[in-house]
Amino acid sequence: MSTEHESMMGILKLYELRSEATMRKARDWFATGFFPESTQDILGVLVSEHSADFRMVVSYWDMAAAFVVLGAIQEAMFNAINTEHILVYAKLQPFLEELRAIPGVPPFLCLKHLEPVVLGLPDAQERVAVMRRFIKSRRETKEAVQ
Repeated sequence: MSTEHESMMGILKLYELRSEATMRKARDWFATGFFPESTQDILGVLVSEHSADFRMVVSYWDMAAAFVVLGAIQEAMFNAINTEHILVYAKLQPFLEELRAIPGVPPFLCLKHLEPVVLGLPDAQERVAVMRRFIKSRRETKEAVQ
């Protein structure tokens, strides 16, 4: 297990990576422009102009969660500082069972590391529900503007 200082440095590095311009653009699209309603929507985005954005966001958060699962970053510190990983999980969780049943699906897409980190939160179900309400309001706002 890492020390508090090592965890802090790891989280700061993750923040630095998250702040890079291409990643910021991808995160913005994922949060405000991607609202999957089916497994097919997820598979479809993998062959769309947003494939790189999708893969960047989902693989980033699964990688960050892997650091927690493997003990390189302390779970309590990670969850105290981040919430976006819950958004990623809330958007994709309804489709995980189907995605996991598809041969050859990349492991990051199945949220192998992200799921246990989110579900390990003491109030996981409530936090996911709150995030889903937020996602729904963002989608409704986007639809109203269009």
